[in-house]
Amino acid sequence: MSLCENLQQLLDQTDLNITELQKQQLVKLVELLNKWNKAYNLTSVRDPQHMLVKHIMDSIVVSPFLQGNRLIDVGTGPGLPGLPLAILNPDKQFVLLDSLGKRLRFIRQALLELGLKNVTAVQSRVEEYQPEDKFDVVLSRAFASLQDMLFWCKHLPNKNGHFLALKGQFPEQEIAALDQQFEFIESIPLQVPQLDGERCLVKIRCI
Repeated sequence: MSLCENLQQLLDQTDLNITELQKQQLVKLVELLNKWNKAYNLTSVRDPQHMLVKHIMDSIVVSPFLQGNRLIDVGTGPGLPGLPLAILNPDKQFVLLDSLGKRLRFIRQALLELGLKNVTAVQSRVEEYQPEDKFDVVLSRAFASLQDMLFWCKHLPNKNGHFLALKGQFPEQEIAALDQQFEFIESIPLQVPQLDGERCLVKIRCI
């Protein structure tokens, strides 16, 4: 089965409505990731068909829960979930932050080849990044424990902003151990077609 056909089958199992151009961009992103992965070792997932599930679908199921216009993906790695979400949300502005140069080189090449104008790639450690404009949403996927994420990123949301952490099982112990300056808002169960294991989106704000 081609990547396009597989992507369509996966999308058919969700409520996501995306354009033909967006589908083409998502497939192109997988092809780029596969090509670069051979030289740069950007992800442990080697099979492009598996990338569709573990990287693309796992990222874009978050799209319906994005609020606001200015978002940052911290510890984005090779642009996940930031690049797939930027493809689905051309009206929102994304900053993709990572400290590793090879990942940023990949992201910048992907932006060129995909024609994405709503993404800024930044190479920095998150605790050293001091943006003039704060963010509506601070997003992370497989970045760190909740405690570490919140501690390192607490300077990033604006006064109405919040954190969204993409997690596996509901992180009960991490939430119970939250510092008093943070408030747990909700955990949203995510359905990722063909993905083994649970996924949830944990929403937290600074008090």
